[in-house]
Amino acid sequence: MVLSIAISTLAAVTTARPIQARGPARVSDWVIGGLLHGSAVTGVLTVPGTALGSLSSRVDYCRRVRFGVLGPLAVWTSAGVPVEVSATKLRSLLAVLLVRAGRFVPTDLLIEQVWGERLPGNPRATLQNKVWQLRRKLDAAEPGAGDLIGYQQDGYLLRAEPGAVDADLFSTLTGRARATADPRARAALFAEAMALWRGEPYADVGDLECARPVVAQLAEQRIGAVEDHARARLDLGEHVQLAMELADAAARHPLREGLQAVYLLALYRSGRQGEALHAYARLSDRLRGELGTDPGRELVELHRAMLEQSPALDAAPGNLPVPLTELVGRAGDVEAVSALVRTRRVVTLTGTGGVGKTRLALAAADRLRDAFPDGIFLVPLVNVAPGAPVAAVADAVAATLGIRDGIASARTGQATAAADRLVEVVRGRRMLLVLDNCEHVVEAAAELADVLLRSAAGPHVLLTSQEPLRLTGEHVYYAEPLAEPGAVELFVARAAAASPGFALESGNAAAVANICRRLDGIPLALELAATQVRGMGVHQLARGLDDHLLTAGRRGAPRRQRTLRATVDWSWELLSDVERAVLRRLAVHVDGCALAAAEATCAGDDVEPAAVVGLLARLVDRSLVIVTEGPRYRLLAPVTAYCAERLRAAGEFDETRRRHSRYYLELAEEAEPHLRGHGQRQWLRTLDTENANLRAALETFRHEDTAAPVLRLVTALSWYWVLSGRLREGGRALAAAHAHPGPAPHGLRAQASAWHSGIRLMLGEQPAVAVGEIADTEVDAGLARARWFRGAALYSFGDLGASEAEVSRALDMFRSLGDSWGVAAALWTRGFFSVLKGDLATLRRDCERSDELFREAGDRWGRMQATASLAELAELAGDYARAGRWHRDGLRTAEELGLWAEVPAKLVGLGRAAMFTGDFSRARKAFERAERLAAEQSNRFWEILAEENLGSLARREGDLDTARTRLRGALKSYQQIAHEPGVVNTLAELGFTARLRGDAAEATACHVAGFERARDLGNHRSAALALEGLAGAQLAAGHPVRAARLLGTAAALRDSAGAPVPGPHRPDVDRITAAVRDRLGAETFAAESGAGRAQEPGENLPGRATT
Repeated sequence: MVLSIAISTLAAVTTARPIQARGPARVSDWVIGGLLHGSAVTGVLTVPGTALGSLSSRVDYCRRVRFGVLGPLAVWTSAGVPVEVSATKLRSLLAVLLVRAGRFVPTDLLIEQVWGERLPGNPRATLQNKVWQLRRKLDAAEPGAGDLIGYQQDGYLLRAEPGAVDADLFSTLTGRARATADPRARAALFAEAMALWRGEPYADVGDLECARPVVAQLAEQRIGAVEDHARARLDLGEHVQLAMELADAAARHPLREGLQAVYLLALYRSGRQGEALHAYARLSDRLRGELGTDPGRELVELHRAMLEQSPALDAAPGNLPVPLTELVGRAGDVEAVSALVRTRRVVTLTGTGGVGKTRLALAAADRLRDAFPDGIFLVPLVNVAPGAPVAAVADAVAATLGIRDGIASARTGQATAAADRLVEVVRGRRMLLVLDNCEHVVEAAAELADVLLRSAAGPHVLLTSQEPLRLTGEHVYYAEPLAEPGAVELFVARAAAASPGFALESGNAAAVANICRRLDGIPLALELAATQVRGMGVHQLARGLDDHLLTAGRRGAPRRQRTLRATVDWSWELLSDVERAVLRRLAVHVDGCALAAAEATCAGDDVEPAAVVGLLARLVDRSLVIVTEGPRYRLLAPVTAYCAERLRAAGEFDETRRRHSRYYLELAEEAEPHLRGHGQRQWLRTLDTENANLRAALETFRHEDTAAPVLRLVTALSWYWVLSGRLREGGRALAAAHAHPGPAPHGLRAQASAWHSGIRLMLGEQPAVAVGEIADTEVDAGLARARWFRGAALYSFGDLGASEAEVSRALDMFRSLGDSWGVAAALWTRGFFSVLKGDLATLRRDCERSDELFREAGDRWGRMQATASLAELAELAGDYARAGRWHRDGLRTAEELGLWAEVPAKLVGLGRAAMFTGDFSRARKAFERAERLAAEQSNRFWEILAEENLGSLARREGDLDTARTRLRGALKSYQQIAHEPGVVNTLAELGFTARLRGDAAEATACHVAGFERARDLGNHRSAALALEGLAGAQLAAGHPVRAARLLGTAAALRDSAGAPVPGPHRPDVDRITAAVRDRLGAETFAAESGAGRAQEPGENLPGRATT
């Protein structure tokens, strides 16, 4: 365990905002910002703007008078009206009664506490008078309230009802909070409890001797509640706010280790890791200096985790970006939109381009973290091609959610539509999808939203679009431009950022107001215009707006587009000819580009390649181009649209698109060999980054007269699509390229056909490619690799015989071509069939050679595959420690390379190593994670394998009903995809499970079926295991002699095949053998098993022999 704080802070699965008071300030701001520090607060204030009586607690407040001690002494009526108790002695008397509320206070003690050594002339009579005065004040405020002060024997007591004293209510609320599992509810209860505090407890009567212990106790309870409240808020993703709010508190309580731990974690999660580590160092020094001790275990473990940047410290799910600037003028809109999204499943934000729909949607979504515990995810659709089908939009959503394309549907065994895959993943999840910039794919976005809402209860959808989707149940919210005060505030803030020293003053106020009115209060227009203040000054900018910006591009355009066009047009007019050339040519890129791509597409007769970088820098300065890490250069969507028009008007569009496509074709062909070598990791990331541009290049090539360029591009990208799990994307692209009617070399078309066939097989589909189209072609390295891939895919989802033949042919091709990588791949794949035949010596030799060749090539993916087969050999030999090491290395490689489609396989391997060593808990976690990831990726094969192993695990744990259910499900799935090795293995597990359940008939049926299928496959190892399992079933059925003969036959079969009992099944076989020997006796067992050795494997099957 990383650190003990994980119980309350590291298991964050939801995000939320704290409860807000019904007043101008947040409860959390009030509590931590002031009350914790002992600020002086007087009167009856509870929360700013809120009387105690107006709070709506989950704990019922007293229906009569209420008393406040968490701050200056206070009394309220049931309606929340303050009761004035100003006389010093009356307040002291009330304080003593409240300290011991509900308990008898002797008269002498009351006198001593109220007057001390300065006693009145007649103390008892004076006390009675004070009690009478206090009763009268209470009665006057609330009839009958005076009766709360009662007399008993020689003393008094205050009969406070439950919840009548704020300190008691505080204790109740915090107790309920700590007993509440849900962090949102827990935080709300703590917030409600902390709102009761108005200052130091008994602030104006704290010098009373009897109050001092209570004051200390309450102060301790208070700081404890602050800690626990902060932990709950951490669980809700409030680390940024907490990092700011807790700074003062941490400084005032430097030795409070629990508070320090929360503060350090809040700093860390806020991206302030350096400050967190520095704060720990200061704390450690202070503890040693003042207390002579080291930090406690919780802090030490937290410190270690921060140094290691442990994933356990990460915050809750979701991908909402942290806003870089304050949202101006939208408070009412944010409140309205967030309220709608809470209650409506689909809300569309519409409005003119540049009005700030995205920013408003993000701000509203941020307010809703508590409502969507499974996360809030922003899905930008700006890079999806206009008019794209629903599959493209679904792919964008899937990529955001981390859903990788896998093999086939988890439910049907067939490839499913992209939208249906999403439904399977998000069904039942309380999440919010923010689909941003839908106007260019409005039909597809509407179709996807409709499918999700009709088929998957749980998710809500918030969309931004320039037009409604017109969906049933859709609620449309129109985002208005900013009113003038908000527009002025936004313009001034952005102008000051661009031009330090700029401020709104009497000399420029009229010009600023004029600019804001002329720009119709559209935020994007305001922000772009504000960037010009530095170079032009606000007065010249205002004059320029009148002359140019508001008139440019108005004719024939809808009003909602005019201001944005004018805004960009104004920036355009400020550029030189070469700056304009570079800017408009950048528009062909999707999701930005690297400098080399910009040089390739933007240079021309009028722009030298070497000049492009300087021109880009000037465009970045003018806020027309955004530069991000890389560096990468990107245009905002409105600027892209504007520049695309300019590009067409200049007659350069087609030629620039051709330059763009040629560049990305060359990039893909340059990357392709590196995906099998030392540059694998770097080039995978490069192609991930450029994926949108590669798609655009494919679309361009599709419309050319010749098919060769598009076929070159898809064949160059095919291995990338497989490695990265983008099977559906690759399948669609290959299908489109293959359908191109233009001329192309036959070998190139055959190569694309082979890749397409293999990918369709992995998706669980039947390929439509004729084998002759692939086979009757002169072989080169590219076609050999494509045919090898198709043969490997046939193993899991097709004809095993055809698969083995294709892999064997590919191996011959690779050897004749001198392609060492191909030889390594084919040798590894040939191992599949060596396992089936029980030829473990060949398997080891091939895989060791494969690993050696992959290592020479620098292919980490290949080594991961070869060592996985070596791990399987180690598992068969019972060397689970070595198998586990291989699988851990493979998992690390897959995660480092981002090969998420490989992760389920490695997790299954790790789970098996744990299961066979008795670590069932670790095994279950690995199998369940593998099953979940495989399902999210539509990775059919490994989802089934995970289910099979969960069934095996349940059998070993003694949960036979779960084992039977899981294994039957896996058996059915294997049959659906026609994977005979999986069917055989699952039948063996089902047979062992049935025997343990006492069902000898089912056990017999399973093992007989498993034997026959294993025999047909030529898999002697599995056939022998079936006979051994059948022996156990026959013993249970009362046929011990037949059982002994079956064991003898199985032993002979293993000897002939050189296939000893595998480690995972050795305990099963040993138990069966011992049970048969005990039943027959050693001498008879030896004779009958010896007789079985001389018999054919099928002779002792039930129905063929009797005992």
